[in-house]
Amino acid sequence: MTTNSDILKKAMLEALEKSLGVITSACKQVGIARSTHYEWYSKDKDYKKAVKDIENVALDFAESHLHKQIAKGNPLSTMFYLKCKGKKRGYIEQQEVKVTGNMKFTADFGESSTIHTTQEPEENS
Repeated sequence: MTTNSDILKKAMLEALEKSLGVITSACKQVGIARSTHYEWYSKDKDYKKAVKDIENVALDFAESHLHKQIAKGNPLSTMFYLKCKGKKRGYIEQQEVKVTGNMKFTADFGESSTIHTTQEPEENS
């Protein structure tokens, strides 16, 4: 027997597909509260799987548009792709900070009042 909740879940999944996974838009279209969606998501494993599948479709859609921009020669799209997907090959932004000499510092670690300090000998170049 199909319940009202089942009908709303089906409508919500259809609305999520149309909105590419935008929860607020889908909830408004179906006429349910966001909290209802999240309750279904946490309690109904079939609903959760269907939502995750829609999220993957939306991600695939966005990735396909990124690839189109890369093919058009868009340098920002190329850099973004490399920073995200090319990390293993060294395409990451990072800063290296080298500190030499003796330094004093104060640190606040929240509730802990213990600070351990070490002194390393200064390197001579």
